[in-house]
Amino acid sequence: MSEKLLCEIFKSSRKDEMYLYVDKRRGVEPVPEVLMETFGKPIPVLTMILTEDKPLARVKAADVMAAIEEQGFYLQMPPAKEAYLLDIHRAQAAERS
Repeated sequence: MSEKLLCEIFKSSRKDEMYLYVDKRRGVEPVPEVLMETFGKPIPVLTMILTEDKPLARVKAADVMAAIEEQGFYLQMPPAKEAYLLDIHRAQAAERS
């Protein structure tokens, strides 16, 4: 794996908090068509140089770089909604009404 990667990040036009990381030089070309249908129109968010030790919000940069090298892209899924937080919100809403 190379030490640096010029990475372009796109957000999904269809799913909140879903992001696609790709090698800037190749773009979304390696991404399977079926995934692009689910992802929707890729909206450019950010271009950055990734290094293995670069801090990212939800994932290790080394994992992103490895996925891009192996399959041509990395798909970041939306975070799971915590069911118990939803239950707490519903309980509080019920108490107020």
